[in-house]
Amino acid sequence: MSSHTAIIRWQNTGPDFLQRRYSREHTWEFDGGAVVPGSPSPNIVPAPWSNPAGVDPEEAFVASVSSCHMLWFLHVSLDAGFEPQSYEDHAEGEMTKNERGKLWISRVNLHPKIVWKGSKPPSAEEVAHLHHKAHEECFIANSIKTEVVVAA
Repeated sequence: MSSHTAIIRWQNTGPDFLQRRYSREHTWEFDGGAVVPGSPSPNIVPAPWSNPAGVDPEEAFVASVSSCHMLWFLHVSLDAGFEPQSYEDHAEGEMTKNERGKLWISRVNLHPKIVWKGSKPPSAEEVAHLHHKAHEECFIANSIKTEVVVAA
Protein backbone atom coordinates (compact mmCIF):
# COMPACT_ATOMS: atom_id res chain seq x y z
CA MET A 1 0.00 0.00 0.00
CA SER A 2 1.05 3.61 -0.26
CA SER A 3 0.89 6.74 1.82
CA HIS A 4 0.01 10.20 0.52
CA THR A 5 0.92 13.38 2.34
CA ALA A 6 0.41 17.11 2.21
CA ILE A 7 1.75 19.87 4.43
CA ILE A 8 -0.78 22.58 5.25
CA ARG A 9 0.70 25.84 6.58
CA TRP A 10 -1.07 28.83 8.11
CA GLN A 11 0.46 31.76 9.99
CA ASN A 12 -1.31 34.20 12.31
CA THR A 13 -0.39 37.56 10.77
CA GLY A 14 -2.65 39.93 12.64
CA PRO A 15 -3.76 41.07 16.04
CA ASP A 16 -7.49 40.32 15.61
CA PHE A 17 -7.63 36.53 15.83
CA LEU A 18 -9.61 36.53 19.07
CA GLN A 19 -12.21 38.81 17.43
CA ARG A 20 -12.55 36.30 14.54
CA ARG A 21 -10.99 38.80 12.13
CA TYR A 22 -8.01 36.96 10.70
CA SER A 23 -6.80 35.74 7.35
CA ARG A 24 -7.58 32.12 6.61
CA GLU A 25 -5.13 32.05 3.67
CA HIS A 26 -2.71 29.15 3.85
CA THR A 27 -0.61 26.92 1.60
CA TRP A 28 -0.73 23.29 0.60
CA GLU A 29 2.68 21.74 -0.09
CA PHE A 30 3.06 18.40 -1.81
CA ASP A 31 5.95 15.93 -1.92
CA GLY A 32 6.84 16.79 -5.52
CA GLY A 33 7.41 20.42 -4.55
CA ALA A 34 4.14 21.97 -5.71
CA VAL A 35 2.87 24.70 -3.41
CA VAL A 36 -0.77 25.71 -3.84
CA PRO A 37 -2.34 28.78 -2.23
CA GLY A 38 -5.33 27.75 -0.14
CA SER A 39 -8.20 29.77 1.24
CA PRO A 40 -11.75 29.21 2.36
CA SER A 41 -14.41 29.88 -0.23
CA PRO A 42 -15.42 33.55 -0.29
CA ASN A 43 -19.00 32.19 -0.20
CA ILE A 44 -18.29 30.89 3.30
CA VAL A 45 -15.71 33.35 4.67
CA PRO A 46 -15.91 36.83 3.13
CA ALA A 47 -12.92 38.92 2.07
CA PRO A 48 -10.61 40.13 3.43
CA TRP A 49 -10.44 36.94 5.53
CA SER A 50 -10.41 34.77 2.40
CA ASN A 51 -8.83 35.10 -1.02
CA PRO A 52 -10.75 33.94 -4.11
CA ALA A 53 -7.42 33.31 -5.88
CA GLY A 54 -6.69 30.45 -3.46
CA VAL A 55 -8.05 26.95 -3.88
CA ASP A 56 -10.71 26.20 -1.30
CA PRO A 57 -11.12 22.69 0.16
CA GLU A 58 -14.44 22.18 -1.59
CA GLU A 59 -12.92 22.99 -5.02
CA ALA A 60 -10.00 20.68 -4.23
CA PHE A 61 -12.41 17.88 -3.32
CA VAL A 62 -14.28 18.25 -6.61
CA ALA A 63 -10.99 18.45 -8.53
CA SER A 64 -9.67 15.29 -6.86
CA VAL A 65 -12.83 13.36 -7.76
CA SER A 66 -12.65 14.59 -11.36
CA SER A 67 -8.91 14.02 -11.69
CA CYS A 68 -9.09 10.48 -10.30
CA HIS A 69 -11.97 9.63 -12.62
CA MET A 70 -10.09 11.03 -15.62
CA LEU A 71 -6.91 9.09 -14.82
CA TRP A 72 -8.85 5.84 -14.54
CA PHE A 73 -10.85 6.67 -17.66
CA LEU A 74 -7.62 7.06 -19.64
CA HIS A 75 -6.38 3.74 -18.25
CA VAL A 76 -9.53 1.75 -19.06
CA SER A 77 -9.73 3.42 -22.49
CA LEU A 78 -6.21 2.19 -23.25
CA ASP A 79 -7.09 -1.30 -22.02
CA ALA A 80 -10.10 -1.27 -24.37
CA GLY A 81 -7.96 -0.16 -27.34
CA PHE A 82 -9.25 3.41 -27.61
CA GLU A 83 -7.00 6.47 -27.78
CA PRO A 84 -8.23 9.78 -26.39
CA GLN A 85 -6.81 12.95 -27.96
CA SER A 86 -8.01 15.19 -25.13
CA TYR A 87 -10.19 15.13 -22.04
CA GLU A 88 -11.78 18.16 -20.41
CA ASP A 89 -14.18 18.11 -17.48
CA HIS A 90 -16.14 21.01 -16.03
CA ALA A 91 -16.82 19.30 -12.70
CA GLU A 92 -19.22 20.76 -10.17
CA GLY A 93 -19.88 19.93 -6.54
CA GLU A 94 -23.29 20.47 -4.98
CA MET A 95 -23.31 21.50 -1.34
CA THR A 96 -26.43 20.66 0.62
CA LYS A 97 -27.34 19.95 4.24
CA ASN A 98 -27.27 16.38 5.49
CA GLU A 99 -29.77 14.73 7.84
CA ARG A 100 -28.10 16.48 10.82
CA GLY A 101 -28.32 19.90 9.12
CA LYS A 102 -24.58 19.99 8.39
CA LEU A 103 -23.26 21.19 5.05
CA TRP A 104 -21.58 18.59 2.85
CA ILE A 105 -20.81 18.07 -0.80
CA SER A 106 -23.57 15.61 -1.52
CA ARG A 107 -23.02 15.27 -5.25
CA VAL A 108 -20.22 15.76 -7.75
CA ASN A 109 -21.31 16.15 -11.36
CA LEU A 110 -18.68 15.33 -13.95
CA HIS A 111 -19.15 16.68 -17.48
CA PRO A 112 -16.26 15.16 -19.44
CA LYS A 113 -15.72 16.08 -23.06
CA ILE A 114 -13.44 13.63 -24.83
CA VAL A 115 -11.96 13.98 -28.29
CA TRP A 116 -10.84 10.65 -29.72
CA LYS A 117 -7.95 9.79 -32.02
CA GLY A 118 -8.11 7.08 -34.63
CA SER A 119 -10.60 6.03 -37.24
CA LYS A 120 -12.87 4.06 -34.88
CA PRO A 121 -13.87 6.03 -31.79
CA PRO A 122 -15.92 4.21 -29.15
CA SER A 123 -19.69 4.23 -29.40
CA ALA A 124 -21.78 6.10 -26.83
CA GLU A 125 -22.48 2.75 -25.10
CA GLU A 126 -18.76 1.93 -25.00
CA VAL A 127 -17.96 5.38 -23.57
CA ALA A 128 -20.62 4.89 -20.88
CA HIS A 129 -19.08 1.51 -20.04
CA LEU A 130 -15.59 3.08 -19.84
CA HIS A 131 -16.92 5.75 -17.46
CA HIS A 132 -18.58 3.06 -15.34
CA LYS A 133 -15.36 1.06 -15.12
CA ALA A 134 -13.35 4.21 -14.33
CA HIS A 135 -15.76 5.11 -11.53
CA GLU A 136 -15.53 1.62 -10.05
CA GLU A 137 -11.71 1.81 -9.99
CA CYS A 138 -11.28 5.42 -8.80
CA PHE A 139 -9.64 5.48 -5.36
CA ILE A 140 -11.33 8.75 -4.44
CA ALA A 141 -14.81 7.58 -5.49
CA ASN A 142 -14.23 4.44 -3.43
CA SER A 143 -13.34 6.61 -0.42
CA ILE A 144 -16.36 8.90 -0.26
CA LYS A 145 -20.11 8.69 0.28
CA THR A 146 -20.83 11.61 -2.05
CA GLU A 147 -22.77 10.67 -5.16
CA VAL A 148 -20.66 10.99 -8.31
CA VAL A 149 -22.61 11.44 -11.56
CA VAL A 150 -20.95 11.30 -14.97
CA ALA A 151 -22.93 13.20 -17.59
CA ALA A 152 -20.82 12.48 -20.64
